[in-house]
Amino acid sequence: MSALAGTLAAMSHAASRSASHGATLPDVAEQFAIRMSDELARSLDQLVASGRFATRAEAVRAAIEQLLETERRHGIGQRIAEGYRAAPQTDAEVAAATTAAVHSIEQEPW
Repeated sequence: MSALAGTLAAMSHAASRSASHGATLPDVAEQFAIRMSDELARSLDQLVASGRFATRAEAVRAAIEQLLETERRHGIGQRIAEGYRAAPQTDAEVAAATTAAVHSIEQEPW
């Protein structure tokens, strides 16, 4: 049996097992298997044991969500930087921003 066939069989078994136990996953569209080192799995288990996450799956899902958010923010930063490269600030704009920043700092009660 190929690795893909094995994965699909396992997913089908898990889905039928969940369905037979009345489990519902309303917002889960896909399920997949991953491989990781023993060290990474132990670290993941420590997060679960600490109470930070209820399950390995929850921890992995949170990590993926964090990765995607980091990549989204990186993309925004890249687009902002590209915008400034395409239309750089003028010397007058930089001077005005600097003056405003200095004035704002001087107004702080520290």
